[in-house]
Amino acid sequence: MVDHNIVVAALRNVKDPKTGNDIISAKMVEDFKVDDLNISFSIVLKTNDSELKSALNFACISEIAAVYPDAQVHIHLKINSGVDDENDSVLPQVKNVIAVASGKGGVGKSTVSVNLAVALANEGYKVGLIDADLYGPSIPTMMGLSGQRPKVELLYGKHKIIPLEAHGVHVISIGFIVEPEQAVVLRGPRLGGLLKQFIQDCLWPDLDYLVIDLPPGTGDIQLTLVQTVSVTGAIMVTTPQEVAVIDAVKAMNMFLLPNVNVPILGVVENMSWFTPAELPENKYYIFGKGGGEHLARMAETGMLAQIPIVQSVREAGDSGNPAAAQEGHPLTDIFKKLAQNTVKQVKLRHDLYDPTRIVKVDQS
Repeated sequence: MVDHNIVVAALRNVKDPKTGNDIISAKMVEDFKVDDLNISFSIVLKTNDSELKSALNFACISEIAAVYPDAQVHIHLKINSGVDDENDSVLPQVKNVIAVASGKGGVGKSTVSVNLAVALANEGYKVGLIDADLYGPSIPTMMGLSGQRPKVELLYGKHKIIPLEAHGVHVISIGFIVEPEQAVVLRGPRLGGLLKQFIQDCLWPDLDYLVIDLPPGTGDIQLTLVQTVSVTGAIMVTTPQEVAVIDAVKAMNMFLLPNVNVPILGVVENMSWFTPAELPENKYYIFGKGGGEHLARMAETGMLAQIPIVQSVREAGDSGNPAAAQEGHPLTDIFKKLAQNTVKQVKLRHDLYDPTRIVKVDQS
């Protein structure tokens, strides 16, 4: 007689190819029935991959045979009808992909990405962070993960990278692969290939938000991103000064191209003013005023946050302990509000617009 619990325990040794979690925890097993030596169940997949279906089928039968060699196993593999073709098959376990972009470097985009990700995690969401600034990866330092290396797992014949974790956020970066002082010399196609690996070949768990810290501008990385995964929306980061806004408009317009059509969730104005620690009530508008609001009006969206220049934010990033992770930090409330506003904008985006489609490249 087959024991239901022993079979379930055996199936926990079979892993979900997308997340690396066992198929029981991933809720991939349905219609489980045991009748004497007959065992039947369904495995729900989110992609119609014939090789994967065969591998999963074999893995399940093998695990059950190890505990019940005489059992007759009947497995039905079915595709979840709620999944919308290939747009959702790349990262079916991720609810929202948020691109954090800017027109020029040095505006604090990585600082915004890190603190947004940590603040979202503090709000109770499951969050991932991809450092897609492949030429200048700063996320390992800012997340306190410098010098660490991600593990690699062989799953159904494919090598999968396991993201590192810090401050409640799952993180991947080229900075985990190359030495800090090593120059990253890569042409466009190789850059795109690396980003695809971070998206497709990492064992990302179930996530509410995957934040992608993009390099400045509108280059190969941005194009590869919208060709690889369905991006929920973009957050534009600028400083108040006109030259930063001009460049940010160009980056924003790439997302708004008709064949790209990624909604702008909102604008973050960084370095809005300088407040010295000894004079917390004073504001000095070093880079001028109004740049973020101007950009938000052009994007027909709103301001998610205005972040002042505070020395301790830079110190927090350099020490690997982001401001959003520190209780009592002067900007903790601002980053918390940024996270809350982002959640509201994502909900509004889903209410108003259809899902973003992966950009198709015409090869003709």
